[in-house]
Amino acid sequence: MAWISLVLAGIFEMLGVTMINKVNKEFSWKALFLLISSFGASFLFLAYAMNTLPMGTAYAIWTGIGAAGGAILSMILYGESKEWKRLLFISLILGAAIGLKLTS
Repeated sequence: MAWISLVLAGIFEMLGVTMINKVNKEFSWKALFLLISSFGASFLFLAYAMNTLPMGTAYAIWTGIGAAGGAILSMILYGESKEWKRLLFISLILGAAIGLKLTS
């Protein structure tokens, strides 16, 4: 259950990062609410996961999901660069997160 919670924390982190961009581009109270609530949910799921998982592993995977997911969402939603080098390094982040899961 801790791993599912950790993945959910990462997904909410991705949503929060996306909402930061949305609030910066065109402010709305709905986007601000989603930003605050998604980061809040992210921290709650992360805290739950850390009851079982080691802090270093949980934090590294949480940030990896958030960083890689945020970069992928920015490519999809905001037309940011999809250059092969960028995709390579995003895949390295995800590979490292999977490696931590396999060794924990």
